[in-house]
Amino acid sequence: MAEDEEGGFEFSTYIIGAIAVTVVLLLLLPMLFVIGKSTAYSAYEDQELYQVSDMRESLSSEGDGEGYFIANTMSTPMLVNDWKDPHRTMLLIIAPEKPIDETEADAIYDFVTQKGGKVIVAADGTNANRLASKFGVTYFGFPLQDENQHYLEYDSENEPYYPSWQNVWSVAAVQEDVNQMQAGAANQGCSEFQIVNKNPTSCRIPVMFRSPTGMKYEPSERDITHPDERDVNILATASSSAFIDLMGDGDASNPLNPAPGDLSLVIRFDYHNITAYDKVREGQSGISGDIAELGVTGSIVFVADEEAFSNKLWTLSQASSGDRKLSDSCEGVVGSCWMQEIHDNNHWLGNEIYFNLLIDSMMEHDNIGLSGEIRNDKSNFQVVFDESRHITGVVSAPFVESMGTVVLLTSNNFLKWLVVLNVGLLLLVAMMVVPQKENWRHVFDLTKFNQRPKKLDPNTYRLRVKQALITKIRVHHDLTRDQMASKQPSEVQAMIGDPRLVELVYSESKTYSPQELRKMMQAIRRWGKRN
Repeated sequence: MAEDEEGGFEFSTYIIGAIAVTVVLLLLLPMLFVIGKSTAYSAYEDQELYQVSDMRESLSSEGDGEGYFIANTMSTPMLVNDWKDPHRTMLLIIAPEKPIDETEADAIYDFVTQKGGKVIVAADGTNANRLASKFGVTYFGFPLQDENQHYLEYDSENEPYYPSWQNVWSVAAVQEDVNQMQAGAANQGCSEFQIVNKNPTSCRIPVMFRSPTGMKYEPSERDITHPDERDVNILATASSSAFIDLMGDGDASNPLNPAPGDLSLVIRFDYHNITAYDKVREGQSGISGDIAELGVTGSIVFVADEEAFSNKLWTLSQASSGDRKLSDSCEGVVGSCWMQEIHDNNHWLGNEIYFNLLIDSMMEHDNIGLSGEIRNDKSNFQVVFDESRHITGVVSAPFVESMGTVVLLTSNNFLKWLVVLNVGLLLLVAMMVVPQKENWRHVFDLTKFNQRPKKLDPNTYRLRVKQALITKIRVHHDLTRDQMASKQPSEVQAMIGDPRLVELVYSESKTYSPQELRKMMQAIRRWGKRN
């Protein structure tokens, strides 16, 4: 038994040690990965031009903002389907520095196609491809270069820098396919009246990108069998001469640099007639009060560049200041000027105008079935920035990663039951290896002394039998150890009463064989019954 207990103790120690090492690694590894790295494209960092805090302020209810309720998610976008009023929620995934995994992609897909949610994904790499592929979109993941659609940057003396084909412009529509627009509409810039009244139809707006990648859209078999299930619109494109700089040499003639001729920069998908519950117009309620079924639209937009949302490109005032300035005009530029594409209302005033209009058109503001009380108050609509895709601080990294792991494990049914099974097995192992608390009554079960795996020498064997007798007498007479020790030998002998047992305790010359000690053990067991 002693060896079994010792082995069980060692095994349990290994188990506890392994768990402790695992916990430490889970805490330390995320911290090690982010050392020396800073958060980029965050809605809550405003010191650098590559953040998106200006966008957050532009959409919020603060100052002259659009008035949306602003929120964020730090753990994982898998929670989108648990949010309140998903059809009135916009999720912004800008610059995912960590790949969107399959489970997260499934959750976002359901959010759009079943709950009527709204999503914008902006990336210049492949971290969003698992999600994009569910809609038929592929990010190339390498910089796009465009000889015919690049803008100039200027120094403090307003002298242009050497042109970079990676600084790409496009003239984008808000909700129409630019490849299918009539010539008159395609050449028309959105007027101030259209912008102010949120009605950007049959017009386009200049948008600036910095080192975007390209995107390809391929219709699926379902698009053929269910052509009315969704609307697919290419909102912005590169020129037909644009290529993906796969080899990094900037050589348009290199056959290894793909140049498919139809590279997209902004692609929009709309899923109509999704059922949701919300406040409806007076007289349309089918349930108590004014809550009823409502047809809503789920929308997702893929953008080939995260920097298009950055503080640097969000407003003209920011873009036209400091070093490497941008201009609102490309007049006088030969061969690459958006003003040649749209003939009026063609000044670039920052990307803020276009993307605010895009978000407005994706929300349910034009849903006439929705109660005006809801529809006309943008504070009833929330914009959620996905901060979980960004590298976080050293201290917060373990928390963020742990929360994401917990959500992942509890969101997937297979993983959920796998966790339950493993916890159950650990509890079973713990029950097997943790020794039970010993009962004091086993002290008197002396017949099992001879079953000990480790043999005792005769002297030790006798001493244990003697100690067992003394303990039993003390307990029988309800004495403490000190009280028992203070008793005179004559008193103890009288308490024992059995001459053979008295001899066992006090005789120094008497020796016992193992067989005699076993008989003495039997006498000790019977002692309490006679006294």
